[in-house]
This record gives sequence, structure tokens and C-alpha cells, in this order.
Amino acid sequence: MIQYTRLYLIRHGQSAGNAEGRFGGHGNTPLSQLGQKQASATAEFLSSEGITAIYSSDLRRAVQTAEHLSRLTNIPIFESAAFRERNVGVLEGLTFEESRIRFPRDYYALVNRTVNHVIKKGESYRQLLRRAADKMNEILKEHQGERIAVFSHTGAICYLTLHLMGAIRRDTKQTPWIITSNCGINRFEIRSRRH
Repeated sequence: MIQYTRLYLIRHGQSAGNAEGRFGGHGNTPLSQLGQKQASATAEFLSSEGITAIYSSDLRRAVQTAEHLSRLTNIPIFESAAFRERNVGVLEGLTFEESRIRFPRDYYALVNRTVNHVIKKGESYRQLLRRAADKMNEILKEHQGERIAVFSHTGAICYLTLHLMGAIRRDTKQTPWIITSNCGINRFEIRSRRH
């Protein structure tokens, strides 16, 4: 019998760092007022989608976004560091311009989507994908046939989306960027066989 699992990858609402044009990375910035409004509107939409499980990055901006849906549906949030944004190391908290001037090699590797470049004191896109995809595969197995909401970050969502589309291989050196706006939703129908 064929079974469908619906996966929603949702970016957090606007954070204080987003509003200032700063790299967020693993920084624990809260949602801005606009971010709270975005999260509320997103929760209203998702509450009619029949969500059965809610997962979130453990960073505050993602958890605060997920809390809006959790309150409407009475579904608990399972937090996981695996869904965090890429650790941008020395770039964290800097504006894009500050990053370009102070750490040009890391900045250009990041914006050119160089998959294997490890940012000083941070991680590579491939490392981000490995941790996020491992957790995603685990929850897809655990929640087969259900509707799962995962609240995460733009980099993690981009690479999970590319992974689900089969667009990243071992020899991939650079990738396109899939833009997910604050509270943007990427929805997937994943088919599996039930034994």
C-alpha cells in the first residue's frame, strides 16, 4: 500500500537580526514585532492543514514561531539542534558588508554556496545538510502517513529542499539558493510503501 507523508518546512518569522541585516547563524535572537505577526498568520494557515507533529530548531526565533501553531493545535513542539541554521562562525552577528570586508574568503564562499567550505569557527553547508537530513529522515520514518511541520532557518531549509529534490550529490561543489522568506513554507508530499 502506498502512503503519503506531508512535510512542511517553515522558516521562522523575522528576527531582530534579520531586521538589521545581520548573519544569524546559531545566535539566539528573538522575533521582531513583525516576526510575531508573521508567525501568527502562518499558524492560522497551518492550523487548517491537519498537522500531527511539530518540530523546531532549538533557537529562539524558530521556537517562538512554532509556539503560535502549538497554541492553536495543542500539539507539543519537539526541539532539535539538528534543525539549526548553519553555524556561520566568525560571521555571526556581522552585517553582510562587515562580513565581506573583514572575512572576504568566508563571505564569498558562503554567498557562492560553496558546499564544502568550512567557515572559520563554523561549519560547511555539507555539515549542515548532514545533521539536518539525518534528523529529517528519522522523523519521516517515525511519522509515516502524517503531516509534519518543521520550523527552521533559510540555509537549513534550502539544503533540505535540495536534498529532497535529489539535487546534491557527493561531488557537488556549489548549489543554487532556494530563497525562503520569513515564515515561508515549502511543502512536500513524500511517498512510501507501507508493509
